[in-house]
Amino acid sequence: MTTTATTTESDAAEPLTCWCCGGTYQEPGLVRLGNHPEVGVCLSCAHFLHQQARGREDALRPSPASRLRDGLRAGRRLVIRWRWHQHPVIGRPLRWLGRRLP
Repeated sequence: MTTTATTTESDAAEPLTCWCCGGTYQEPGLVRLGNHPEVGVCLSCAHFLHQQARGREDALRPSPASRLRDGLRAGRRLVIRWRWHQHPVIGRPLRWLGRRLP
């Protein structure tokens, strides 16, 4: 015998946990996986996962565009490793540029 639980308004207002970073978010701030609705990933982690997936696709199908994106990813890793994005002078332009590059 199975029972179904109904969702109340108090359940919907309860903060949920991102499966990637562990942060707490409301339902509109999470992306759900199609066949696994119990898995919720925050928007920041979803963007990160998309970048990782794009890197894997580029590795499988090399092209001039994928080589360019690989170079951009290497530059982004260098900026993060040296924490240039936190520098008071060049940090703001680097963060602006990072949001607009693939």
